[in-house]
Amino acid sequence: MKKENWNESNIPDQSGKIIIVTGPTSGLGEETARVLSRKNATVIMAARNIKKAESVANKIHAENKNAKIDIEELDLSSLESISNFSQSIVKKYKTLDCLINNAGIMACPYSKTKDGFEIQMGTNHLGHFALTGQLMSLLKKTPNSRVVNVSSIAHTSGNIDLDDLNWEKRKYRTWRAYSDTKLANLYFTYQLSSKLGEDKGNPIILASHPGWTATDLQRYSGVANFMNIFLGQKVKVGALGGIRAATDPTAKSNDYFGSPSMGGMKGYPVLVKSNELSYNTDNAKKLWKLSEELTGVSYD
Repeated sequence: MKKENWNESNIPDQSGKIIIVTGPTSGLGEETARVLSRKNATVIMAARNIKKAESVANKIHAENKNAKIDIEELDLSSLESISNFSQSIVKKYKTLDCLINNAGIMACPYSKTKDGFEIQMGTNHLGHFALTGQLMSLLKKTPNSRVVNVSSIAHTSGNIDLDDLNWEKRKYRTWRAYSDTKLANLYFTYQLSSKLGEDKGNPIILASHPGWTATDLQRYSGVANFMNIFLGQKVKVGALGGIRAATDPTAKSNDYFGSPSMGGMKGYPVLVKSNELSYNTDNAKKLWKLSEELTGVSYD
């Protein structure tokens, strides 16, 4: 008997749920916002570009006039913006059912964030680390809340230099820097889950990956953009890993959902395992300490 693929029909009704999606203006984030809106969640689109977010929201409303969408400005490359966003959410909402840390940049030229972090690590990891920490009190107030960190199969190429997180002592390798951030997403997931422990009042912490999904993320790489034609799966499938992590009633802390076929590049989401290095607790603890120092955000 053929096992059924986990798809949109498996998602329970999300009425009454409040869900934040970072990076909602294209690709995985846009599809995630669309699907969760169809399932009756209130979706907070945390976007750097408000005009693009409004355009996406208009498209979603054209398909689903009952969609509940709130657009809020968030630039993950700015600690000030993250703080402003978090304060706004805490004032506006009494609960937060799920934070989907989806936003990311990939293989871009070397630059630094407003706070002096290497742009990919600053946006993909440190920004989400700071955001999650500042929303933790709201998540803890909400029964059965979740945090979903969107990683990548690229984490298998990562090996973070914790003495040179900002690539100031080495020649910059943009793909390696990206892979490091995706490994950081997993260190963050497993370490946060460990810190929160088994207390049923705490949010559950999960991760996902989208396989090789054809999105705008590959725009900085001609090769990756070209390979999308042959390897890229549709966004509708790639986004399901994060959506499953956010909504599957049977999911638990440390679960990692993603595409299982062709080395993790394709397929509907199932429970998968990240690589051995991603479970290195010493590295995770060191990155956690460094992240707290750099962002000024403490979870204690």
